[in-house]
Amino acid sequence: MKWFWGVGKALTVVFWWVVLLNLFMPMVNPFHQLINAAGAALLLIHVLEVLLFNHGLRGRSHRWFDRLQILLVGIFHVQSIRAPVGGTRHA
Repeated sequence: MKWFWGVGKALTVVFWWVVLLNLFMPMVNPFHQLINAAGAALLLIHVLEVLLFNHGLRGRSHRWFDRLQILLVGIFHVQSIRAPVGGTRHA
């Protein structure tokens, strides 16, 4: 499962690079508008994720870095920090 979250993070970062590239060198119509709209929608979703998962980050040592990563890759970072690390499992 850790591999899945890593691939999701990598693909999300690639998407943000496409959005930034589109801002400086717009693609042909209507693709530049669609990419900008998708980027704005994803940014709104990630801001909502930061607001929703803010309470769970209070016990973390680098809360602001975690918030920045949630803004960048969203739920993929939230799931990667919530994954149990070798602890006991309960039925």
